[in-house]
Amino acid sequence: MTVTSPPGRFISLEGVEGAGKTSAMAAVEQRLGAHGISTVFTREPGGTGLGESIRELLLRPDADQPMSGETELLLVFAARAQHIEEVIHPALTKGQWVVCDRFSDATYAYQGFGRQLDTDWIATLERRVNGTLQPDLTILLDIDVAAGRERARDRSAPDRFEAEADAFFERVRAGYATRQRQAPSRFCRIDASRDTDAVTTDVIDCIDELVARG
Repeated sequence: MTVTSPPGRFISLEGVEGAGKTSAMAAVEQRLGAHGISTVFTREPGGTGLGESIRELLLRPDADQPMSGETELLLVFAARAQHIEEVIHPALTKGQWVVCDRFSDATYAYQGFGRQLDTDWIATLERRVNGTLQPDLTILLDIDVAAGRERARDRSAPDRFEAEADAFFERVRAGYATRQRQAPSRFCRIDASRDTDAVTTDVIDCIDELVARG
């Protein structure tokens, strides 16, 4: 798939479990609405009918039929290929902004660092599926793993990822930090351990800076 740089803007939200992406997404939606920007809000894995079916497979705990890391990675990219083709690229081409709960950085963090799969292989799949498409802004909500997991426990029964051990999420967090170091101008890192108002203020600042850049 070849994806060229379209006229819209693309924002991704990233972070480990319990980092507060739902609240941050609401803040982004409010701020972009205040700016009068037409925006599509979506998520990965998912975002399309096919992608949501793949999401169910990825998140469903199934001790009797464990999923290999390689299978997981390929399913993530299968859902992403459909997502880009059906939702993200058409919206950006029309000049809309797209805000996505997780994108390629999550794949490096979760499958590359968490599952310890070859990141060169991930990069090859990324070039094939994404083309040149990358977020214009990635809001990284960073929080200590133990604190984030404590928050996540209050929400619902753990899915297949949430059931992983702390060591897995420590690797995921390290993966995000590595991605930020590799592309510092794209990332807006926010200390998500603080109260919601403080985090929201920083999220709004990140959005306003991107809007100001045009």
